[in-house]
Amino acid sequence: MPDTTLRQRLNTVIFGTATPAGRRFDLVLIWLISISVVAVMLDTVTVVGDRYGSELRTIEWCFTALFTLEYLVRIYCSPRPLKYIFSFYGLVDLLSIVPTYLGLFFDGANYILVIRLLRVLRIFRVLKLLRYTSEANVLMRSVYHSRRKIFIFFSAVLVACTVFGTLMYLVEGADNGFTSIPKSIYWTIVTITTVGYGDIVPVTAFGKVIASMAMLTGYSIIAIPTGILTAELANEMQRERVGRGCRNCDKSGHDRDAVHCKFCGAKL
Repeated sequence: MPDTTLRQRLNTVIFGTATPAGRRFDLVLIWLISISVVAVMLDTVTVVGDRYGSELRTIEWCFTALFTLEYLVRIYCSPRPLKYIFSFYGLVDLLSIVPTYLGLFFDGANYILVIRLLRVLRIFRVLKLLRYTSEANVLMRSVYHSRRKIFIFFSAVLVACTVFGTLMYLVEGADNGFTSIPKSIYWTIVTITTVGYGDIVPVTAFGKVIASMAMLTGYSIIAIPTGILTAELANEMQRERVGRGCRNCDKSGHDRDAVHCKFCGAKL
């Protein structure tokens, strides 16, 4: 029984945000994550790394120990440990601590560069910040609900890029830099997204006409994903508000953090 009680208390503090202790835990963790990410960034600056390398490594091990403890406690107090381990945030938590431990097993000169790249995975800690923002969760649900529309949109754009790229390959050819259809599709994607690197440009008159059509197509469709996501985001926010109903007066439309009904004053 004491063990069960401890697990429940830890679960309330670590996974819950409705209690003062849970909010304090989230706030402290946000600061720790932010500081650790800054330390990772500073470690990649040559001047700072050469001068304060040992200090940064010490700080990193302190953060790794803390986040490892947090990860193990989350597994311990989670009602379904395996579900947490293989969840998005569970994998992010694991990726944020594993690279530091890998450095213990690969200390040869040939592996230094590889380990340095793996240690950059610590930047995944910043993704853990999403867990502590309810608005971020609403945004993620909106993206999830609109995934099919976005997939169809990107499929249509990919088809358009393939058509434009093939035309440019036929019209311009290898002499003007369009050496293959994949490279021509790359040019089309760069053009439609209005990036325009300028590494490949059409030379012939007909090629410029096709390029103009691709540019106009890009300006015409660039706002579509934003519209899809905005509409789904509005629906998600409306679902959150409508879902909070009052048992006393049966009216809905309350804010997510509301404690009392705005119509009759009863506790929600």
